[in-house]
Amino acid sequence: MLTYDDLLSRARSLTRPGRRAILGIAGAPGSGKTTLAERLVRDLNGTGEPWVAHVPMDGFHLADAELDRLGRRDRKGAPDTFDAAGYAALLRRLREEADGDDVVYAPGFERVLEQPVAGAVPVPPGARLVVTEGNYLLLDTGAWARVRPELDAVWFCETDEAERVRRLVARHEEFGKSHEEAVAWVEGPDRRNAGLVAATRDRADLVVRGLPGGAGPGRAGARSVG
Repeated sequence: MLTYDDLLSRARSLTRPGRRAILGIAGAPGSGKTTLAERLVRDLNGTGEPWVAHVPMDGFHLADAELDRLGRRDRKGAPDTFDAAGYAALLRRLREEADGDDVVYAPGFERVLEQPVAGAVPVPPGARLVVTEGNYLLLDTGAWARVRPELDAVWFCETDEAERVRRLVARHEEFGKSHEEAVAWVEGPDRRNAGLVAATRDRADLVVRGLPGGAGPGRAGARSVG
């Protein structure tokens, strides 16, 4: 059983002189991948000069106006409601421009507005490791298939299903949905998307279970895949 310290060591070991490494964290909605990514970035950076950046996939959501035009607004969060090709291109740019002097800007996602925001996430030239997280990093269809080759490693984050659903309902309520609306969305679009993500689990290099739900320092459930 790997500990959280082992995860930190694995993340550090991805870096090499003269290149920028990219660690992907995949998982279903509510699995805790953002919590894990943020914790890794915080603890790896420590109190010194930041050398690890966090670039979420969520910034590549299509805007609601475009989803309305395409007729996909009612299933926002599905694979075809993201700019997958743009996400893959950004990952490639982050790798190719590792030795440059310019900041690379990635889009962010504003939860209150439920909209992507251009140029919201700066990746400084000194970032030697980028941690990126999202649902579909291991999806092998369409433009999503271009993502995995740009990642040095992918970890799959999972948690107890009842806890995952509880988190999702609470998140939707926090950002404006009624309880009934939140439950309907979680049991509808979110559950369908979670099924797609679960089918990619075996393509991960490592499965991390339980840590995002509040495991203390030094504790994690993790195992290698394959």
